[in-house]
Amino acid sequence: MLAHRRSTAVAITCALVLGVPTHALADPEKRPLPDYGGRGPEPTTAGDVALWVPRILLSPLYLTSEYLIRRPLGALVAGAERAHLPSILYDFFAFGPEHKAGFAPIAFVDFGFNPDFGVYLFWDDAGFEGNDLRLHAAAWSADWLAGSFTERIRLHHDDQLTLKFTAMRRPDYVFYGIGPNTLESNQSRYGEDLINGRARVEFSLWRSSRLTAGVGFRSVNLYHGRFDGDPSVEQAVAAGVFPSAPYGLDRGYTGEYNDLRLALDTRRPDVSPGTGVRVEFDAEEGSDIRRSPGSGWLRYGVSAGGFLDLNDHGRVVSLTASALFADPIVGAAIPFTELISLGGEAPMRGFYPGRLVDRSAAVASLNYRWPIAPWLDGAIRTAVGNVFGVHLEDFQPRLLRFSGALGIETVGSPDGSFEALVGFGTETFDHGTQVDSIRVTLGTNRGF
Repeated sequence: MLAHRRSTAVAITCALVLGVPTHALADPEKRPLPDYGGRGPEPTTAGDVALWVPRILLSPLYLTSEYLIRRPLGALVAGAERAHLPSILYDFFAFGPEHKAGFAPIAFVDFGFNPDFGVYLFWDDAGFEGNDLRLHAAAWSADWLAGSFTERIRLHHDDQLTLKFTAMRRPDYVFYGIGPNTLESNQSRYGEDLINGRARVEFSLWRSSRLTAGVGFRSVNLYHGRFDGDPSVEQAVAAGVFPSAPYGLDRGYTGEYNDLRLALDTRRPDVSPGTGVRVEFDAEEGSDIRRSPGSGWLRYGVSAGGFLDLNDHGRVVSLTASALFADPIVGAAIPFTELISLGGEAPMRGFYPGRLVDRSAAVASLNYRWPIAPWLDGAIRTAVGNVFGVHLEDFQPRLLRFSGALGIETVGSPDGSFEALVGFGTETFDHGTQVDSIRVTLGTNRGF
């Protein structure tokens, strides 16, 4: 390079002396950068080509997430880091020699329900190494109180034992009826007092496969609900909206239950989220021990899904199909709060929690997830499905509904995550597929 510069200087000097125009001695065209590694240019992959399809179809959502979420958030994070704000907040909310204990304020708003505000406490290696404690407490009024205490004991490798106790009182649960054809206009409310305790052990199998088994109990008492002027379920029954009250509304129950989940997942645990296939089986057997004769139920389901990381950078498309069932094993009926439910955190997130309820359900979901920040992902969730009668006996394609949602959420925490979501759900296909449900959530989803 130095010799080249010297020869150029000499040539320019000679041109000036001899009167030759300097532009005639302009540098030749720059040579291409040598392939020092000998690997050649990076080939275009199938994932690179496939990315153009969702990019074109989802460009409005991409522009929204890119220019209204990711870039402003990135600028905010960069500014906070320059001001050393993360370390200041970390030192304030976490304490101890290794910051293994601390607290944080939490809040969650699901528009259409009461909001809640509270506190989250954590203590890692409490008493002995591998023993983690978590406490969530939240409230909105004397009618909306919730708290959960979790002890997670890390065992050999990735195995763990979890003990969890939850208590909650809230008056604003929704009920629209039972079956695939329920109407949004039938919205009514009921209240619930819940006490739930469980012990669960989880074993790590091959790659990301897991086996989980647990036992527990839950005590449920139901009462007149209220929120935003909506009628209670009892008032809706009296007005003829529903032919009768759902089973369990007037009696409550204390259920002892056992659950088992087996997830076979080919994805490597050190590659998140990665490409692979996941098949999941789960079952829960429960029985009412408060009353005699009581009721008993068996809830079970299977789901199978494929995941494709389009460019090995966390841009994952997934397609999952699920079938869910609830059958009585003692008595003739199941409390309606133990039936299969779609909406909320379950599949079809564009609907309110408890929007769709019946004895079985079938859902197919197509999702796209991509990284926005090191600790934040964007997600587009679409699903087609509905609830049906016994063992999908009245399943018909025309009775399916569509659900769509766009959101952002933090990743990596088993104790809750920050979430912002906008979603919608439709009427059944044969009812015109009109959008009749809008759902907006914001805050710390703490999983009560």
